[in-house]
Amino acid sequence: MIRVRVISARGSTPRDAGAEMFVAADRVTGTIGGGQLEYMAIDRARQMLARGETEASMDIPLGPEIGQCCGGRVQLLLDRQGPTPEAHPKVLIFGAGHVGRALALALQPLPVHARLIDTRPEELAQAAPGLDTLLTALPEAQIRAADSGTAVVIVTHDHALDFLLAAESLARNDLAYVGMIGSATKRAQFSRFARDRGLDPAPLTSPIGAGFSPDKRPAVIAAYTAAELMARLTAASSLKKISCNS
Repeated sequence: MIRVRVISARGSTPRDAGAEMFVAADRVTGTIGGGQLEYMAIDRARQMLARGETEASMDIPLGPEIGQCCGGRVQLLLDRQGPTPEAHPKVLIFGAGHVGRALALALQPLPVHARLIDTRPEELAQAAPGLDTLLTALPEAQIRAADSGTAVVIVTHDHALDFLLAAESLARNDLAYVGMIGSATKRAQFSRFARDRGLDPAPLTSPIGAGFSPDKRPAVIAAYTAAELMARLTAASSLKKISCNS
């Protein structure tokens, strides 16, 4: 296979630098943005396979001459290297009930590493195959041990446990997202609980996914929460890049 990697993206482009796809004689995995840009890269990659080439580059303006109107410019590197290792943000989902399982499944194809955590083996047993699950009697310990920048979603079966996990999360001050399922009433109750313990409840997102719709179906809540999470993680990643470059 030939790896096609975006090494520079200037102006308006369909994917950013670092995006990759892999081209074989009969299939393509991943995408660099689609359209004529991608077709040109696939054609060049298959030329390389046929000719035995090991490396090539392409500098493509995304204008009318290739039938794309993005207006930017993309530089591509084509080689026979394997995928570039990427450290995905971690998402800890506490509670393997209907919403927790649906959220873990919704996050599965996205660029995050989600772990479904519960104290109940019978609930974890219902998780879809391939999901990362953890059975533990001390779920709060997972928050204490979490990496900086981790996202936490709290959807357990027990309000007292929800409050404990949310308080542990807010005490960290370095998590990318802390969300808790619930209602406006539950949010108000937690705010009092947090202030009594010297914690600021403002960073908590609760109810989760409510900015999109008040729909209460587990799969819909999961979809909205996944979108909310990705927006937050993307914003955190952008801020980190700006900080590193300044």
